[in-house]
Amino acid sequence: QVQLVESGGGLVQAGGSLRLSCVSSGRSFSSYTMGWFRQAPGKEREFVAAISWGGTYTYYADSVKGRFAISRDNAKNMVYLQMNSLKFEDTAVYYCAADPGQVGSWVRNSNGYAYWGQGTQVAVSS
Repeated sequence: QVQLVESGGGLVQAGGSLRLSCVSSGRSFSSYTMGWFRQAPGKEREFVAAISWGGTYTYYADSVKGRFAISRDNAKNMVYLQMNSLKFEDTAVYYCAADPGQVGSWVRNSNGYAYWGQGTQVAVSS
């Protein structure tokens, strides 16, 4: 069983930055594809970013490309989402997700992930 716990959310002004963190309790963290998703009120959960086991491959939603960066530290069982130039429309609950599968076209689909955190709220004021 893998448990994921996110942290780092909060309230920030538009144009500001936040770094989200996600820690995993799983012993095989280094073999998991990790992803970040978000869900705004009244909207479906959407893909934000994903990273391969060793961090070689990263994937981003078009809406965050160039502003957000996903990274991981396998020694610490951590995955991060650095969010810069935040916009009001980035306001959402952000979820960390994990799956033992190797990266592929599925990484953008929330149904592809076996494990989820409880989420952390990000609010961007305009």
